[in-house]
Amino acid sequence: MSEWMDGTLSAASDGRLRMGGLAVSDLAKEYGTPLYLLSDDAVIANSRAFADTLKAHYPGPSRIAFASKALDCTHIYRVMREQGIGADVVSAGELYTARRAGMPPEDLIFHGNNKTLSELTYALDERVGCIVVDNQEELRTLGELCEKRRQKATIALRLKPGVEAHTHEFIRTGGVDSKFGFDLEPAKQAARDAMGMPGLELTGVHCHIGSQIFEAEPFALAVKVLMRFMRELSDETGHTLTDLNLGGGYGVRYTGADRPRAISEAARATALAVAETAAELGYPLPRLILEPGRSLVAAAGLTVYTVGCVKDIPGVRTYVSVDGGMGDNPRYTLYGALYDALLADRALEPRTKTVTVSGRCCETDTLIPGVALPDGVKAGDFLAVLCTGAYNYALASNYNRVPRPPIVAVRDGKAKLVVRRETLEDLVKCDL
Repeated sequence: MSEWMDGTLSAASDGRLRMGGLAVSDLAKEYGTPLYLLSDDAVIANSRAFADTLKAHYPGPSRIAFASKALDCTHIYRVMREQGIGADVVSAGELYTARRAGMPPEDLIFHGNNKTLSELTYALDERVGCIVVDNQEELRTLGELCEKRRQKATIALRLKPGVEAHTHEFIRTGGVDSKFGFDLEPAKQAARDAMGMPGLELTGVHCHIGSQIFEAEPFALAVKVLMRFMRELSDETGHTLTDLNLGGGYGVRYTGADRPRAISEAARATALAVAETAAELGYPLPRLILEPGRSLVAAAGLTVYTVGCVKDIPGVRTYVSVDGGMGDNPRYTLYGALYDALLADRALEPRTKTVTVSGRCCETDTLIPGVALPDGVKAGDFLAVLCTGAYNYALASNYNRVPRPPIVAVRDGKAKLVVRRETLEDLVKCDL
C-alpha cells in the first residue's frame, strides 16, 4: 500500500494509519463513526500545484475556481479563499454557503443548465463575477432582468465542443448529446444576441467535457474547438472574447488500476495547449480559467467506518457490514465507482482476504464490491475507505433517516471539527 502513503497518509511500524501524523483510529474514537476526515494540508498542496504550474507555464493571465459540487461546506471555501482561489457554484445554496464563508463575489462563477429566476436574481443581488449562460431562454431572461434592474452582468457562454471523454456516461458532459450548453452554431447567434443586450457583457466561453479524465488529448481538442470559435466570432463580429474557461475533470486514483497524471503535469499540458493554439490562430492570449474539484479534494479525504457484522457465505463471498452506507457514499450505487480500503490499525499487514463491504441501508447497499483486507476482519475494527474527499459528503443523504456524518479537518498535526454530526432532531426540523 505504499502508493497511498504519500504525505497525506502514513503508517509507522505499528501499522496504524495516520493522517497528518494523527492516528485515524484515535480520531474515530474521539469523533465517532462514520467519519469524514479531510487533510487541509493535501488540499492546500494540490491548490498550489495548480496555481504554481499555470504561473510557470502559461504566459497569459490565469485563474482557478474550485468546483463546489465536489465538496460544499463553509470550511472548504475558507481554505480556498486562503489560497487565493475562487469557486464555481451551481445553485443558490452553493452561492449562499460561499458568501457566508467570506468568498468575494467577484471570485464566483455561477453555473447551471436550468437556473431559476430567483437564482439569477440572487446572483445579480450578490454581483457574482460571472454568470455562465447555458441556453437561449436563460440568455433572454437574464438580459431582460439586467435591463429592468439597470444592472450590468458579466457572462460567458457554455459550449458543447463535441469532445467525447473516456469516462462513465453519467459524468460525460462535453459531447453533442448533453443537456449542458450551446451547440457551436447556435452559440454564435447567442453571442450576437448577447452583444445587443445593454445589460450583458460577454467576455468568454466555457466548457466542461466530463469528469475523472486521465488523458490529455480530450482537453487539447476542447481547447482547439473553443479557440476556433473565439477566432471566428472575432472575425465575424469584431468582438474579442478575453476569457477561456475549460472547467475541470482531471482524474484521480481511486484504486491501484487508476493511472492519473500528476496535477502539475495535467495543468501544464492544458496551459501549453492554450498557448500553442492561440499562437496558431493569431489570437490574443485569453485569461485561462480552470475549475478543478475532484483533483483538489478527493485524495485529501478519508471515510472511517466501524465494522459490525461479518458474514461469510462459503463458496460465495464474505460480507463486511459497516455503520455507514449509500447515505454517506452513493457513488457505487450511482455509477459503479470503485474504492480501496484499509483496516485503520492493520494498514501494513498483507491483504489476503477479498470481501464485499456493505452498508447499513435497507437496500443491497454495496460500498465496495470487492476489496482485499487482512484476514480476520472482525466487529469493532475501523475500516478506512480511501480517496473520499470528493462527491461523498456532497452527495450524502438522510436515506432511512440516518444522520449525515461530521467532517474533521486535519492541518499541521491538529484536528478540528468543521461540520458537526447531524442529530435525530436535525432530521425532523423541517417536518410540520
